[in-house]
Order: sequence, then structure tokens, then C-alpha cells
Amino acid sequence: MGDLTDNANVIIRPPIAWALAVLAGLALQWIVSLPFMPAPVPATWIGGVVFVLALALVVWALDTITRAGSNVPTNMPTTTIVQTGPYAFTRNPIYLGMFLGLVGLAITFDSLWMLGTLVLFALVIRYGVVAREEVYLERKFGDGYRQYRARVRRWL
Repeated sequence: MGDLTDNANVIIRPPIAWALAVLAGLALQWIVSLPFMPAPVPATWIGGVVFVLALALVVWALDTITRAGSNVPTNMPTTTIVQTGPYAFTRNPIYLGMFLGLVGLAITFDSLWMLGTLVLFALVIRYGVVAREEVYLERKFGDGYRQYRARVRRWL
């Protein structure tokens, strides 16, 4: 049986937080519409492109971390510091993709509410997930993680 403490002990699994942000944004938009895009802007197309790019980033990051032999779910141990692919540019490409995905949906649905849920989602991810992951990774990998952290930015 594995060490039950060998994970970041995040406050919520990021995909669940993302889904809650999307559902809350859509529900609020349905109750009281708060558009923010100028009328002549093709919001559906622009938002769709942003969402597809975000999805591509998430898929690339998931593929990279899986090929490196590490675990993706935050409730499982991290087995290695991945430094290739999108992890060479940002330490959190999956979360960055999730942020961009919410931006794409906000544009697509022309929903100021969705941007509001993005702010809440970003705060939860930054302080309830990333901060805990950073402490865990430094404790587990020491200098190796500190060197990576010094070389690669948290976001962009």
C-alpha cells in the first residue's frame, strides 16, 4: 500500500473546480444575462478558437506528463519533475489551459458571469491547489524542484 501522504493535499480536484465554475457561470448567465462583447464581434468564433487552443494546451500537457511516467491526478504521488513540452515554458500548463478554456467559454457565451467564475476559479487554483503542490514538490524533490522553479515561471 502506497504512502497516503504522498500527494499535494489540494483542497479540490482541479477538473471538479473547473466544472463547477463552468456550471455556475452558465446558470448565472441563464438567470440574468450579462453580455460583455461588442455586438459586431463574432464572439462564438473567437471564443471557440480560444477554447480549442486551451484544449490543445491541456492535451499536450497531459500527454507530456503521462509519457514522462508521472501521475496527473492531484490525489496521486508525483513521480518526477516534468521539464519538457509545455512544462519547459510554464510550471502549470494544465491549469493555464483551464483558465484559457474559461475565457473561451465566456467569449463564446458572451457571459460576464463566466469571467466572474474564472476569477474565483483562479483564486482557488492558485491558493488551494498550486500553493500546496509547490510545497509538496519542494519537500519531495528538494533542489531539483527549486532549480526547475527558478528556471520556469509559474504561469507565463
